[in-house]
Amino acid sequence: MPPEASRVRLGTVLREWGRIGCIGFGGPPAHIALLRKLCVQDRRWLTAQEFEHAIAACNLLPGPASTQLAIFCAWRVRGRAGALVGGAAFIVPGLIVILALAALFLEGDPPVWVKAAGAGAGAAVAAVATQAGTGLIPPAWKRTPNRIRWTAYLVLGTVAAATVGPWLVLLLLACGLAEILAQRLPRPRRQPAPALPLLAAAGLSGGVLLPLTWVAFKVGALSYGGGFVIIPIMQADAVDRHHWMTGAQFLNAVALGQITPGPVVQTVAVVGYAAAGIGGGLLASAVAFSPSFAFILLGADRFDRLRANRKVRAFLDGAGATAIGAILGSAIPLARALGQPWQYAVLVGAAVLALGLRRGPVLTLLSAALAGVVIVAAGGALPT
Repeated sequence: MPPEASRVRLGTVLREWGRIGCIGFGGPPAHIALLRKLCVQDRRWLTAQEFEHAIAACNLLPGPASTQLAIFCAWRVRGRAGALVGGAAFIVPGLIVILALAALFLEGDPPVWVKAAGAGAGAAVAAVATQAGTGLIPPAWKRTPNRIRWTAYLVLGTVAAATVGPWLVLLLLACGLAEILAQRLPRPRRQPAPALPLLAAAGLSGGVLLPLTWVAFKVGALSYGGGFVIIPIMQADAVDRHHWMTGAQFLNAVALGQITPGPVVQTVAVVGYAAAGIGGGLLASAVAFSPSFAFILLGADRFDRLRANRKVRAFLDGAGATAIGAILGSAIPLARALGQPWQYAVLVGAAVLALGLRRGPVLTLLSAALAGVVIVAAGGALPT
């Protein structure tokens, strides 16, 4: 436990991290800004340098980086108990909201305006994914040790996300290991990550809960570069393989994950709800966020060594570039899932907002939802 951990009460952690979980619309940039304001500027629990180092360390880990940053900051000010309380307070508000919206969008026969709003917001998701991917390119391009290999990994990730969604996990691992070899670094004695695909081959296929658990684990443990990197994996599993939801419903799930507060990875809760109701949504969320808690609770005091480890950095050079490509490539199957011509027009408008005018994902998706309501009210057909 860090020495500062005894000076902050658990009630304070619960209140402050819960507040961020309630108002954290806008994804990781909003979460980081709110955490910086709380921990550095207002309460001075961390110095500016400590906070920046925490961001860098969390970005080296697989999984949702802003969630891990929230858990780490809570650990920093109140130890393991603070990490558990703060992390849960950060996650739960968004989980409640997204499960309530999942019930509205996926259960029974919702009103026409709800379907229209979902169809409009879903049409904009591909543009938001492209915005997320392009925003990651400049900083990664600056710090890469070899731009030719980096570009190759990016292209591979883009193609894989558009074509072989479920196998993207293997490509992420392969490109990370390839970069370790390319930088002529000694191979680590232990490679736990490649064992992950073996779990998939072991046969997690009985019933609904086992495959749902595996999908959620991939979301939480392998989302290098941000939540959108796991979209093609989730889409292939939830829509094409297990048929838990239609393509249109999956687009709604991604949109809901973007417009609700808290982590974007909450999208997996909608997939869980479609597969097995409220229990499935809770299970999927718990499994997806478990690796983030484990990384902080078991390794937060070793973050400085993690950041200095050349093998880790080499792996992330390869896997990270592939992940950015996968985020960009995820826009292709998302766009292919659109069912009505007017949705492509909404997608073009969303691209202008997100990429041309650089508006945030919440405004883009809400504008697209409103456009969907107006178009359907004027006689436009709903996607089937």
